[in-house]
Amino acid sequence: MDAILVVNAGSSSVKFQIFDIEGAPRRLIKGQLDGIGTRPRLRADASDKSSLIDQTYAPDKVPDVPAAIAAVASWLRETQNLNLLAVGHRVVHGGPKYDRPVVIDEAVVANLEQYVSLAPLHQPNNLAPIRTLLKRRPELPQVACFDTAFHHGHSAVADHFAIPANMSPSACARLPRLWQRAA
Repeated sequence: MDAILVVNAGSSSVKFQIFDIEGAPRRLIKGQLDGIGTRPRLRADASDKSSLIDQTYAPDKVPDVPAAIAAVASWLRETQNLNLLAVGHRVVHGGPKYDRPVVIDEAVVANLEQYVSLAPLHQPNNLAPIRTLLKRRPELPQVACFDTAFHHGHSAVADHFAIPANMSPSACARLPRLWQRAA
C-alpha cells in the first residue's frame, strides 16, 4: 500500500504515523517508541485503535534515537506491507532561512546542523532519522516542517518581550512582588 510516514524524533521518544494516500489521506498507524535508554517501549495502534504492538526492550537494545529508529523501521518492514512514497519530519529549528516546509537534501541537513546548540536536546534527534533515510533510501523524498516557522514574518514589536528595553535587571527582579501587590 502506498503511504506517507510522518516522524517526530525527540530527546526520549520517536513518534510516528503512517497515512494511506489513496483518495483523501487516512491515518493507518499511530505509534511511538518511548523511554529510549531507560525503559524502551514500542506501541502502535491501527486506525480503529486496536493495538498492533506493545513491546518492551532492554535499555541496552534501544540506548539512543538511532537505535529507536532502527527498531521502529524493523517492525514496520516485518509487519506492514507499505510502499513509502515520502516522509515528513518535525524539526525544531529552521533558523532564519526556513520559514515553511522544505524538501530535504544534504545541503539542508548541513544548514540545520548549525542550530544544534539552540535546541541541543531535540535538533540532533530530529536530524537522526533524516540522515538515516538519506543514507539508506536516497530516492525517498523527505520534507522538514519547522517549529520556528511560526515565528517568521512577525513584526519587530511582536518579536520583543513586553518589558521596555530600558528597564534594569533590578527593576525586572521586583516585578513579581509588584504583581502580587496588585492582585
